[in-house]
Amino acid sequence: MSGHSKWANIKYRKAAVDAQKSKIFSKIIREIMVAAKQGGGNPETNPRLRNAIERAKRYNVPSDSVEKAIARGTGQSGVTYEDVIYEGYGVGGVALLVEATTDNKNRTTAELRRILSRNGGSLGEAGCVAWMFERKGIIVVDRDLVDEDRILEVALEAGAEDVRVEDDRYEVITQPSDLYRIRDVMISAGITPNHSELTVIPKTTVKVEDKDAEKVLNLIEALEEHEDVQRVYSNFDISDEVMERVAAAMDRA
Repeated sequence: MSGHSKWANIKYRKAAVDAQKSKIFSKIIREIMVAAKQGGGNPETNPRLRNAIERAKRYNVPSDSVEKAIARGTGQSGVTYEDVIYEGYGVGGVALLVEATTDNKNRTTAELRRILSRNGGSLGEAGCVAWMFERKGIIVVDRDLVDEDRILEVALEAGAEDVRVEDDRYEVITQPSDLYRIRDVMISAGITPNHSELTVIPKTTVKVEDKDAEKVLNLIEALEEHEDVQRVYSNFDISDEVMERVAAAMDRA
């Protein structure tokens, strides 16, 4: 988990600095539309929509864009999108779980298959890797805001499953249904999260070294750049040194 969490943190910092270039705005808008379509336009009764709106705030998506996306999602106007989950493998046997939102499933499938093939990966059948992952809630707190004993006490007493230390942050892991309740308890206790979201984490990880590691990260980068892809999850374990080197190369590109 630690390796993939480190990469997610690098990607978050990069996207926060250059949101428009990374197409994050359009991805979030699509996510809001689909969430509103499936569960209604009220974030208080639609956890997926609430999660998407909080993601939009994190990346400074304009509030009027969020409101318009909710309106389109609830059927007032716009193109119809659907969720698709793709499963596959990358170099070194790492598992890949790709969440996409598309208005043309056949086109998206063909394009993602092409990206995987060009980067040493392959598209698998439904169910081939999904069992290697589990859905969780995650609450991220900057380490300089609270000491470890305090966050452990508050989070675990509130019912969190685990508290992990990752570089400059804590990650509080919850059951999906407990995410916002535990977050609210932490805020009441004076612990303000950096962000919180519903996510997917691997049950076990696969160690990947040197050139294979760079190929895996480049593949994930290529998948994430596709306009239909919302999120890419993997079970790789790659050293911090390699991840920082690849991230630096991305920044220079």
